[in-house]
Order: sequence, then structure tokens, then C-alpha cells
Amino acid sequence: MTNVNHTAVLGAGVIGASWTALFLASGRSVAVFDVSDTTEAQVRGYVEQAWPVLKELGLTEKGNPDRVSFHRSAAEAVDGAQFVQESVPERINIKHELFAAIEPALAPDAIVASSASGLTLSEMQAGWKNPGRFVLGHPFNPPHLIPLVEVMGNGRTAGGVVEAAERFYASVGKVTIRVNREVPGHVANRLQAAVWREAIHLVKTGVASVEDVDKAMWAGPGLRWAAMGPTMLFHLGAGEGGLAAFCQRYTDSFNRWWDDLGVLHLDPTMSATLVQGVTEEARGKPVSDLSGQRDALITATLKAITPLRAR
Repeated sequence: MTNVNHTAVLGAGVIGASWTALFLASGRSVAVFDVSDTTEAQVRGYVEQAWPVLKELGLTEKGNPDRVSFHRSAAEAVDGAQFVQESVPERINIKHELFAAIEPALAPDAIVASSASGLTLSEMQAGWKNPGRFVLGHPFNPPHLIPLVEVMGNGRTAGGVVEAAERFYASVGKVTIRVNREVPGHVANRLQAAVWREAIHLVKTGVASVEDVDKAMWAGPGLRWAAMGPTMLFHLGAGEGGLAAFCQRYTDSFNRWWDDLGVLHLDPTMSATLVQGVTEEARGKPVSDLSGQRDALITATLKAITPLRAR
């Protein structure tokens, strides 16, 4: 899979357009499928906007933003593709209809990976006659910047397909993790859901404002988590004693905090509180400006940490 030259992207929303930019930057050609009449203009605009950032990260040396074609037929788009990234809307009937349409047109050795975050692999496999070369390949938004891809197969996945998908993702600069058991939300979404639940609880109970909770994250643990995961960081938190000493020292504190964490669900009132808080935090900046700021910060972080991780 490291020798893939031609790819397909099915679904050209924000996620699909981002995948398209990344695959083009890596030197692959991309066939894009979407039913929207504005697909070509939107995707070309997204690629044009993303290209300077990809170039800054050193990811465009083999790339050509013009090696993209657009198709109104999914079967036509996957014809000849060696790797297919599916990112159509997360409604199971739409997924199943798409899989039925493309399965007869796929090359025998092609791999299809789904970007789905809310649907499970087994739910989606029901749309295939033979799901042997279909895997979960869930990215984090935006895929052309955030390295993570969560990869999963199961007992219906053909041997070696998960490993081949991982090799392909590595060849376009991604960092993969293996999801070993099916759970809603996979791994990373569950982690951020847990953090956001407590962030909302802190706002709801008057501990801090939306802006200050956000600030507590990016100015505190968020910086550390960009370097290492929480368990490794706690391993370092007790010096030479490592995680064993950390657990011995802080067990009572963590158990007390966990016992006090909030259990809640979003409702219209809480949603309105959060919207008001984030509106105040944005201080009138449009979403496009905030997204640009986000991407610039992510790019600077990646440029700083990537060479260190390669050592």
C-alpha cells in the first residue's frame, strides 16, 4: 500500500475535502465523488487554502493540486483506485447504498476505509456482500493536519488488510492506532467526550466560565497532551519513582476527583449557555478566522514536535 498512486475520496464535505488535499500533497491522484453541484469549486477552494500549510509542513514535495477529478457516480470514482476513503454523511442507509454501488466496481486489491465517527464497523459491514477489504479509518478534523487515524478490522476483515491500511496512512504522514474492540465513538472521541462533559459540568455548576474552562485546557494540560499521553505524563509526574510512585501518592486525590465528576446530558438550556459563552470568547471573530487561527497553531505545534518525535 505504500506504492498507491491513485486514490478515491467519496463524500466531499469538510472531511472529504481535507483528505483530498492530503492525498494530493502526498503525490497521489484523487477521484472525488459527491452529489453536490458545487463540489468541484468547494474542493478546489479547500485544497488551495490548505496547500500553503501542507507546504510549510514539508508535505507537498511530490504533490500536485491539479491531479484531481470529479465524478457524480461513486462507481466511476472508485474505478482503478487502490485506496478509497469514504466520508459520506453518517446515516447508515446512505453508507449502505454507497457500498452496494461501489462494490462491483472496486479493484480486487483495493481497500476501502470509512471516516465514520458515530457508526460502528459492524453496522457498516452490513452494506457489503463481502466486507473483507473494508476497514474503519477514522481521522480527526482536519485530516490534512491532525495526524491521528483510528484503524479497525474484525473477524470479517480479510487477513493483512488492517496492516495494509496502516501502511498506507503512514505513507501520507498519519499516525495510526489500532482499535481492538468495537465501542461507540472509538477511542479519541470518547476521550474528548469525557473531558467536554466535565468542562460543561464546571460551567453548569458555576465553577468557571466557558472561556476560562477553555483557557484552563489550552494553557494547561493541553500543552502537555500535545507532547505525550496522560498515562506517560503521570509516569513522569513522580520523578524516578514513575507511575507506581504517582499512583501511590495521588490515588486518594484522583478517587476523590472522580467521585465528584459531573454526570449530565446536553439539553437546550445548557446548549444555550455554552453558545453564549463561546460567542463571548470569540469576541466577534467569524468562524473562518478562528479556524485559520486554529490551523496556524496546529501547524506551529506540528513543526515543533514532529522532528523531536522522529529522533
